[in-house]
Amino acid sequence: MTNINKIVCRTKSVLETEQVAVAFSKGLKPSDIILLSGDLGAGKTIFTKGLVKGFGLESDEVVSPTFTIMNDYGGKVLHFDLYRLNSVDEFESMGIYEQMFSDAISIVEWPEIVGLDYFPKTAYVVEIKKISDTEREIVIRGNE
Repeated sequence: MTNINKIVCRTKSVLETEQVAVAFSKGLKPSDIILLSGDLGAGKTIFTKGLVKGFGLESDEVVSPTFTIMNDYGGKVLHFDLYRLNSVDEFESMGIYEQMFSDAISIVEWPEIVGLDYFPKTAYVVEIKKISDTEREIVIRGNE
Protein backbone atom coordinates (compact mmCIF):
# COMPACT_ATOMS: atom_id res chain seq x y z
CA MET A 1 0.00 0.00 0.00
CA THR A 2 1.17 3.50 -0.71
CA ASN A 3 2.29 5.51 2.28
CA ILE A 4 0.50 8.72 1.24
CA ASN A 5 -2.99 9.39 2.56
CA LYS A 6 -3.58 12.61 0.65
CA ILE A 7 -1.55 15.65 -0.32
CA VAL A 8 -3.21 18.75 -1.77
CA CYS A 9 -1.31 21.71 -3.15
CA ARG A 10 -1.82 24.64 -5.50
CA THR A 11 0.71 25.80 -8.02
CA LYS A 12 0.81 29.14 -9.78
CA SER A 13 3.06 28.29 -12.72
CA VAL A 14 4.35 25.49 -14.94
CA LEU A 15 7.62 25.63 -13.00
CA GLU A 16 5.85 25.16 -9.65
CA THR A 17 3.86 22.20 -11.04
CA GLU A 18 7.10 20.65 -12.23
CA GLN A 19 8.72 21.30 -8.82
CA VAL A 20 5.88 19.50 -7.00
CA ALA A 21 6.50 16.49 -9.25
CA VAL A 22 10.27 16.59 -8.63
CA ALA A 23 9.64 16.59 -4.86
CA PHE A 24 7.10 13.74 -5.17
CA SER A 25 9.57 11.68 -7.26
CA LYS A 26 12.02 11.54 -4.35
CA GLY A 27 9.74 9.12 -2.49
CA LEU A 28 9.16 6.79 -5.44
CA LYS A 29 10.91 3.51 -6.11
CA PRO A 30 11.32 1.28 -9.17
CA SER A 31 8.07 -0.49 -10.15
CA ASP A 32 5.83 2.23 -8.66
CA ILE A 33 2.80 3.19 -10.75
CA ILE A 34 1.51 6.77 -10.94
CA LEU A 35 -1.96 7.35 -12.40
CA LEU A 36 -2.41 10.91 -13.75
CA SER A 37 -5.92 12.30 -14.15
CA GLY A 38 -7.06 15.70 -15.35
CA ASP A 39 -8.73 17.42 -18.26
CA LEU A 40 -6.89 18.16 -21.51
CA GLY A 41 -4.33 20.87 -20.80
CA ALA A 42 -4.45 20.38 -17.03
CA GLY A 43 -0.71 19.68 -16.79
CA LYS A 44 -0.32 15.89 -16.79
CA THR A 45 2.65 16.00 -19.16
CA ILE A 46 4.22 18.91 -17.23
CA PHE A 47 3.91 16.81 -14.06
CA THR A 48 5.53 13.90 -15.91
CA LYS A 49 8.42 16.16 -16.95
CA GLY A 50 8.96 16.96 -13.28
CA LEU A 51 8.93 13.28 -12.32
CA VAL A 52 11.43 12.43 -15.06
CA LYS A 53 13.64 15.34 -14.00
CA GLY A 54 13.44 14.14 -10.39
CA PHE A 55 14.79 10.75 -11.47
CA GLY A 56 17.83 12.47 -12.98
CA LEU A 57 16.75 11.96 -16.59
CA GLU A 58 16.50 14.46 -19.45
CA SER A 59 13.04 16.03 -19.18
CA ASP A 60 13.26 17.96 -22.49
CA GLU A 61 12.43 14.71 -24.31
CA VAL A 62 9.16 14.21 -22.41
CA VAL A 63 6.11 14.50 -24.65
CA SER A 64 2.67 13.03 -24.26
CA PRO A 65 2.56 9.62 -25.98
CA THR A 66 -0.99 10.22 -27.24
CA PHE A 67 -0.35 8.55 -30.58
CA THR A 68 2.40 6.10 -29.61
CA ILE A 69 0.64 5.00 -26.38
CA MET A 70 4.02 4.58 -24.57
CA ASN A 71 7.32 6.43 -24.31
CA ASP A 72 10.36 4.89 -22.61
CA TYR A 73 12.73 7.28 -20.85
CA GLY A 74 16.04 5.53 -20.31
CA GLY A 75 14.47 2.26 -19.21
CA LYS A 76 13.76 3.89 -15.84
CA VAL A 77 10.41 5.49 -16.65
CA LEU A 78 7.59 4.24 -18.88
CA HIS A 79 5.06 6.95 -19.80
CA PHE A 80 1.67 5.70 -21.03
CA ASP A 81 -1.21 7.69 -22.48
CA LEU A 82 -4.50 5.78 -22.69
CA TYR A 83 -6.52 8.65 -24.21
CA ARG A 84 -6.95 7.00 -27.61
CA LEU A 85 -7.95 3.59 -26.26
CA ASN A 86 -11.60 2.57 -26.47
CA SER A 87 -11.85 -0.27 -23.99
CA VAL A 88 -10.21 -2.51 -21.42
CA ASP A 89 -10.04 -5.19 -24.13
CA GLU A 90 -7.92 -2.93 -26.33
CA PHE A 91 -5.72 -2.11 -23.33
CA GLU A 92 -5.22 -5.79 -22.56
CA SER A 93 -4.65 -6.86 -26.17
CA MET A 94 -1.81 -4.33 -26.55
CA GLY A 95 0.09 -5.82 -23.60
CA ILE A 96 0.27 -2.46 -21.85
CA TYR A 97 -0.74 -3.72 -18.42
CA GLU A 98 2.06 -6.30 -18.30
CA GLN A 99 4.65 -3.65 -19.19
CA MET A 100 3.68 -1.70 -16.07
CA PHE A 101 5.03 -4.44 -13.85
CA SER A 102 8.67 -3.97 -14.72
CA ASP A 103 11.46 -2.38 -12.71
CA ALA A 104 10.66 0.95 -14.34
CA ILE A 105 8.36 3.54 -12.82
CA SER A 106 5.13 3.66 -14.84
CA ILE A 107 3.29 6.92 -15.36
CA VAL A 108 -0.20 6.50 -16.82
CA GLU A 109 -2.19 9.41 -18.26
CA TRP A 110 -5.95 8.91 -18.61
CA PRO A 111 -6.22 5.79 -16.39
CA GLU A 112 -9.98 6.40 -16.11
CA ILE A 113 -10.29 5.08 -19.70
CA VAL A 114 -9.95 1.56 -18.25
CA GLY A 115 -10.95 2.49 -14.67
CA LEU A 116 -8.89 3.11 -11.56
CA ASP A 117 -10.06 -0.20 -10.10
CA TYR A 118 -8.14 -1.96 -12.87
CA PHE A 119 -4.82 -0.77 -11.40
CA PRO A 120 -3.11 -2.07 -8.26
CA LYS A 121 -4.05 -0.57 -4.91
CA THR A 122 -0.35 0.25 -4.49
CA ALA A 123 -0.55 2.81 -7.32
CA TYR A 124 -0.50 6.53 -6.63
CA VAL A 125 -3.28 8.69 -8.06
CA VAL A 126 -2.42 12.27 -9.05
CA GLU A 127 -5.38 14.46 -9.99
CA ILE A 128 -4.60 17.81 -11.60
CA LYS A 129 -7.31 20.42 -11.85
CA LYS A 130 -6.94 23.58 -13.93
CA ILE A 131 -7.98 26.56 -11.79
CA SER A 132 -6.86 29.27 -14.25
CA ASP A 133 -4.43 29.61 -17.17
CA THR A 134 -1.51 29.31 -14.76
CA GLU A 135 -2.91 27.93 -11.48
CA ARG A 136 -3.41 24.22 -10.76
CA GLU A 137 -4.69 22.17 -7.84
CA ILE A 138 -2.80 18.89 -7.45
CA VAL A 139 -4.11 16.07 -5.27
CA ILE A 140 -1.85 13.07 -4.63
CA ARG A 141 -3.29 10.02 -2.90
CA GLY A 142 -3.20 6.26 -2.84
CA ASN A 143 -5.46 4.23 -5.16
CA GLU A 144 -7.97 3.37 -2.44
